[in-house]
Amino acid sequence: MDRIARATQEIGQRLRTARSGAGRTLAEVAAKAGVSEGFLSKLERGQATASIANLIQLTDALGLGLQELFAGPNTPARTRIAVHRAGHAAAGEVAASGYRWRPLGGGAPLDRMEVFHLTFPREKGMEAMVSHPGQEHCYVLSGEVLFFVGDEQFRLKAGDGIFIDSSQPHRAENAGRSKAQVLMTVTKSAEAADAPDWWQLSSGTSEKETAR
Repeated sequence: MDRIARATQEIGQRLRTARSGAGRTLAEVAAKAGVSEGFLSKLERGQATASIANLIQLTDALGLGLQELFAGPNTPARTRIAVHRAGHAAAGEVAASGYRWRPLGGGAPLDRMEVFHLTFPREKGMEAMVSHPGQEHCYVLSGEVLFFVGDEQFRLKAGDGIFIDSSQPHRAENAGRSKAQVLMTVTKSAEAADAPDWWQLSSGTSEKETAR
């Protein structure tokens, strides 16, 4: 089994553990996250991959942070220090909806922010508008990205950034002729501040050097 397939199965298992631990049905979580019950069922069984937009919606519906899906058994409740090394492949890197993303920092149960590195290929992009509690900032490292917020469009080039209230419907797509690299920072909603018990059961490899 390759790394992406293994990560897909781990994500599904952790989503299922979180949902079961919260006493929520597939139908309840799917409805709150705005996805189909069939898609969530396949995702939990490791038979489907999810975009970062889907995962944000699902973790918000469960009161989690995205990084918790990749948390190791010794992950602290709140990050004190975390170093991300250049060239150190992230275990949480997932290919979905035509792009890749990997966590760079934050996302422990009591952290209030998470940072990700997104890579958009030329051909594909997010197909649907999404919304979720919190705020986010996207900074374009290379390439060009077309960012949709409500009825507005913003074409961002390398060095440009956008900060939005994430409750507004939004999506992004590659607008250039090559891959686009984006640094994304997302805040967690206030409702997700409490640490659930299930995260301690997570298994996986953390790519952070964390001082507790």
